[in-house]
Amino acid sequence: MLTRQTASAKPAEVEKKWIIIDAEGLVVGRLASIIASRLRGKHKPSFTPHVDCGDNVIVINAEKVRFTGRKASQKIYYRHTGYIGGIKEVRADKVLEGRFPERVLEKAVERMIPRGPLGRQQMRNLRVFAGTEHPHAAQSPETLDVGAMNSKNKVSSQ
Repeated sequence: MLTRQTASAKPAEVEKKWIIIDAEGLVVGRLASIIASRLRGKHKPSFTPHVDCGDNVIVINAEKVRFTGRKASQKIYYRHTGYIGGIKEVRADKVLEGRFPERVLEKAVERMIPRGPLGRQQMRNLRVFAGTEHPHAAQSPETLDVGAMNSKNKVSSQ
């Protein structure tokens, strides 16, 4: 009798790659969904939901990422100071012009990853840099051209 069983990947068997993505001119949400899928490992045939089988993702030029429509001026990020009435808000364009523009992309990806210990472990495999320089050249990452995947992924000049 032939039995069919789904093979479950074990953490020791997972082969992790290094991927680099140039975010210049790319749409935030579309890029974030591709990154989240790569971090979880859903692009692999050996995907297992309870194992970190995703790749290490390096994103450069995160400060040059784009929003479509009027999201740059209308999208608002909220945070709370911990004090009564301490809710703070900041618009997306102010974050991109500010001191840490890479946080826009980090937050977009973070909200697409499941919450919990496994999600936090997968988020540690994401490295986002505002400029073109990154310290991970020794890992010899493969380039992933997100703009060529779909014409909607890249926004022309605004």
